[in-house]
Amino acid sequence: MKDLLLITPPFTQLNTPYPATAYIKGFLNTKGISSFQSDLGIEVILALFNKNTFQKLFEIAYETDAIVSENTQRVYALRQEYLKTLDAIILFLQGKNDTLARQLCTDNFLPKASRFEQLDDLEWAFGTMGMQDKAKHLATLYLEDLSDFIVECIDPNFGFSRYAERLGRSANSFDELYNHLNEEPTFIDELTLAILKKQLAEVQPKLVCFSVPFPGNLYSAFRCAQFIKANYPDVKIAMGGGFPNTELRSLTDIRVFEFFDFISLDDGELPLELVHQYVTNGEGELKRTFIIEDNKVVYKNDSKQQDYKQQEVGTPDYSDLQLNNYISVIEIANPMHSLWSDGRWNKLTMAHGCYWGKCTFCDISLDYIKIYEPVAASLLVDRVETLVEQTGESGFHFVDEAAPPSLMKAFALEILKRNLTITWWTNIRFEKNFTQDLCFLLKASGCIAVSGGLEVASDRLLKLIDKGVTVEQVAQVTRNFTEANIMVHSYLMYGYPTQTVQETVDSLEMVRQLFELGIIQSGFWHQFALTAHSPVGLHPEEYGVLPDLKNISFANNDIDFKDETGIDHSIFSFGLKKSLFNFMHGIGFDMGLQEWFDFEIPPSTILPDYIYDCLQQEVVLKTKPTAKVVFIGQLPLVQEHEKKKKGMTWKQLQMYFHSTSGAYEITVDREQGQWLLESLEKLRPENKPTTYAQLKKDFEAQFEDFELFWYSKQVLGLREHGLLIL
Repeated sequence: MKDLLLITPPFTQLNTPYPATAYIKGFLNTKGISSFQSDLGIEVILALFNKNTFQKLFEIAYETDAIVSENTQRVYALRQEYLKTLDAIILFLQGKNDTLARQLCTDNFLPKASRFEQLDDLEWAFGTMGMQDKAKHLATLYLEDLSDFIVECIDPNFGFSRYAERLGRSANSFDELYNHLNEEPTFIDELTLAILKKQLAEVQPKLVCFSVPFPGNLYSAFRCAQFIKANYPDVKIAMGGGFPNTELRSLTDIRVFEFFDFISLDDGELPLELVHQYVTNGEGELKRTFIIEDNKVVYKNDSKQQDYKQQEVGTPDYSDLQLNNYISVIEIANPMHSLWSDGRWNKLTMAHGCYWGKCTFCDISLDYIKIYEPVAASLLVDRVETLVEQTGESGFHFVDEAAPPSLMKAFALEILKRNLTITWWTNIRFEKNFTQDLCFLLKASGCIAVSGGLEVASDRLLKLIDKGVTVEQVAQVTRNFTEANIMVHSYLMYGYPTQTVQETVDSLEMVRQLFELGIIQSGFWHQFALTAHSPVGLHPEEYGVLPDLKNISFANNDIDFKDETGIDHSIFSFGLKKSLFNFMHGIGFDMGLQEWFDFEIPPSTILPDYIYDCLQQEVVLKTKPTAKVVFIGQLPLVQEHEKKKKGMTWKQLQMYFHSTSGAYEITVDREQGQWLLESLEKLRPENKPTTYAQLKKDFEAQFEDFELFWYSKQVLGLREHGLLIL
């Protein structure tokens, strides 16, 4: 028996749990409040994709005459092959049946339907990828064929990472969702509710809390809440998470409270603690929470308690979740999307909110972005160590809006100081603080990838967006990451208000050059969406936007609008995405931009070497006195020898620096060499940080002209082998 049952409803990711319930459970542990958490998504997927369930699905589809299309006829005709292989393939994707990869990669092992029609492009798209990855991709296509069968014959709302998403997306009125909930439960609903019923019997909670991060989780949350209300009337039900935080701030429809007793907004720790007290005591104060009073929706925010600081919320707790049962898939040949869906990542946050908080397309008026509060690096690494021990996984995805460079630096140094081996990636802004040396430090600490918004590759529009970067700056920063062997993914945007056709074409040319030079490895185009809580949504008249505002009683986020330019930006979608797919695979750079589109576009005004020229800046040999100097390489092997020239004899030290990828040798005068050896030892990450000014002072206590030594060929060479200025 537990006080709270925390649930992520179907569906989010197949490969790793969405972290919200783990965050909340970690906080509840600090308050001594007992809880149990469940990711219904993975449990329902495993209940659905097995031999016994699919035997029933094939029978239902046949009995209801739902097998109409040529594709579903083929899947049904091959049903025995699917039933024979399904359980083994799920085990393989869970990492429990690795030897199956050799079978999967043979020509005639898997039954193949329409998803395999893209296989002619497999070698081109994936190159010489390893057998395990190739097998994962083939197994993913196999599951997608079965998913297509479900959508066509059983439940049109099914999707691996979303369910009935259309019902939740921009649902200004509750009517359609409400009507859907009054229909008979679907086959997938029945699977979900059977698992939920078992959990309710085992946990016996006083309060069930649904975390709803996306529109694709909303319908299932309501269907589960409906079941609890009908069968467990004494159990109270709450909802929180990304969807209500963003979309339900204008909620007035009382019918929602036929399903939920409490809907809380923004940071969930204190609101949920107070809801728990309210349920336990039958009354009390509430924080940022909707309830029903006198048959009206009332927003209660009467608690004077302050929200908890980040150091007070505890370490995320992944216990109860079926961590060994998640499924790694490789859906498409996009490096960042592969990273997202393949392997199990522990999710953590470096900082609450966004340290920039100015981008005009972003919901910066909402607390989860507006209120910036970083976590101390030492506490962050404490949490990393706790999660590695708890989960057995050392991969981390930091889910920040934009991880701050200063905190990333401190985190990386703390990782090196503790001599930990982890793998991590995060979202950033392409700002100038990501120097070459910082990127080398991040790589040394285990950073393998970053994603960031280039958005519209146009300096005029970047200024209008208030992105705080220029295209030239993005090029230099992405080069720094790439040279440190950190993969770079760029979010790209088209259709921003007032964007001209010429700017779209020029933006594509910028992107083409970035990929051709190899300083961006992955990207994704998306069309600008107007959201209610962004500066553009709040002040559309300042951006040439004509919003189509509707009466809001339920969800309010995406807003239909017209751009005063009158341009239909959607016509660019196919050409932009097709060109990008080619660029990611190293081809199409010599094609004219016109060839990607089936309508006339103007020629680009961007010079063909624009990005290349951005990277040709002279390196300025100047170091700030307050800059930290760190040595992350291995200390050298040293030999002393004498050098004779024109009758003069002096002693030198020959230093051999070895790294995992090679060796580097320098020769310096003995006295300065001894000073350098002692200094490199002091500059290790485990020691107290040393500034450039302190290092200079120490050198000049014994020798003259520190700059002459510091910018000598030997030391500049060492800068590429672990001597960093941060």
